[in-house]
Amino acid sequence: MFVDMNMVDDLRDGLVQVSLAVIAVLSRVAAEQDLSLTQLRVLGILRDREPTMAELATYLGLERSTVSGLIDRAVQRGLVRKATDSADGRSVRVSLTAEARRLTTGVIADIGELMAPMTDRLNPGEQKRLSALLLKVLEG
Repeated sequence: MFVDMNMVDDLRDGLVQVSLAVIAVLSRVAAEQDLSLTQLRVLGILRDREPTMAELATYLGLERSTVSGLIDRAVQRGLVRKATDSADGRSVRVSLTAEARRLTTGVIADIGELMAPMTDRLNPGEQKRLSALLLKVLEG
């Protein structure tokens, strides 16, 4: 099978360019809320789950000690709460507070607004196709 290296290079370059554009949007929204990009990622992860600290460290790809400090600062800010896991008393589960849920709703809207210039260039069929392709890429 022939592999067109120019096409492969174009694909990689396109993925990097899109990634940088998305990171720029996320960084801007995080900064507007006085959050780091990692704190924004935590809010995104906790939107639909209540992981243990160890699971959160895995999601973030960070050491547990780093995540512990990150979560302690989020607790002080009133964005996150920690609770002993009812199934395993040695584990601590992390969840969003009501304040963080309100913040997250606004953050999602801001991200959508800032990403609209990129996504609105595509017609609905292209958007659906791109979404399916991105999911396939991420299944990895």
